[in-house]
Amino acid sequence: MSLQHWPESERPREKLLKLGAASLSEAELLAIMLQTGTAGHSAIDVARRLLSEFRSLRGLLTAERHALCRVRGLGDAKYALLQASLELSRRHYAELMQMGPALANPRATREFLRARLRDRDHEVFCCLFLDNRHRVICFDEVFRGTIDGASVHPREVVKLALARNAAAVILAHNHPSGVAEPSQADELITGRLREALALVDIRVLDHIVVGDGACVSFAERGLI
Repeated sequence: MSLQHWPESERPREKLLKLGAASLSEAELLAIMLQTGTAGHSAIDVARRLLSEFRSLRGLLTAERHALCRVRGLGDAKYALLQASLELSRRHYAELMQMGPALANPRATREFLRARLRDRDHEVFCCLFLDNRHRVICFDEVFRGTIDGASVHPREVVKLALARNAAAVILAHNHPSGVAEPSQADELITGRLREALALVDIRVLDHIVVGDGACVSFAERGLI
């Protein structure tokens, strides 16, 4: 049965408008984004099948293009829509960080970085630039690498920090392997960046490594 023949109170879009987005299940939210189903199957049927096939919402949103597009009823247009929604949520979170108070809560910082970096299929080295009250000036993805690593150049980080008029910085990068344990190379580049930034009176407050289910803080381990 098509969604238009469902009782109005059960249609995802009408339910959202009446009760708010939080009242909808993941399948219902996904059905609104998909807009249409396939022959004999409603958008919610397709959404439930997708969540089951990819095992979770995260699995669906981070699926490779070819894996998603081979599902009947989907294609490049719906893949682009899902990717756009994921990126919008990331940017929304970034704006909240930049408009919010000083970073007095390490947990909030880790959650932000996990949301930005956890599902990348390549290594990304980033900087959170802060003012002298530790309020976020901006979040920049500075270097990108392959699945194995990213080449980080201290001179470029210093130039960017000065351009942002930063007083402090939190370094961060992800490990696509999912293992957050810092490598010897991670410790080495952290030391080089600290020394380079100290020459222009910019403090490195932390370096956070983002894995699949956890983050490791250099500051908490006494490595900074």
